[in-house]
Amino acid sequence: MSEETTEGVRPSDLVRDTLPDQEPAAPAETAVSLPTVDDVVEAMKDVIDPELMVNVVDLGLVYGIQIDDDANVTIDMTLTSPTCPLTDRLEYDTQTVLEGIVNSVAINWVWLPPWGLERITPDGRQQLQAIGFNV
Repeated sequence: MSEETTEGVRPSDLVRDTLPDQEPAAPAETAVSLPTVDDVVEAMKDVIDPELMVNVVDLGLVYGIQIDDDANVTIDMTLTSPTCPLTDRLEYDTQTVLEGIVNSVAINWVWLPPWGLERITPDGRQQLQAIGFNV
């Protein structure tokens, strides 16, 4: 019995042994778009002060953001009180919300100028008023 199909062609005859000539593929662009300060600020709105239940941006706790050419970010940040025991929590939450946006995060805790109520944004004031604070 023959290995040929009813059409006279063997299955192995249908397989192409050579590939068409191709130009070598150009290396893929690996340039990652750098995050902007606005990108970081928007993400930081998901970091909630556990005592006041308002995000750190609207509380005015973020004093500055620097992003280098390798998408590493340094955030100048303060707390409502230098004796606040929740720095670890805020650092963890900051790392979490910025994961995938930046390569690394460093928080530079600053105390000057001291934080005050005047740093709270209008949105922050509304949030605080909604939970009973008189600001």
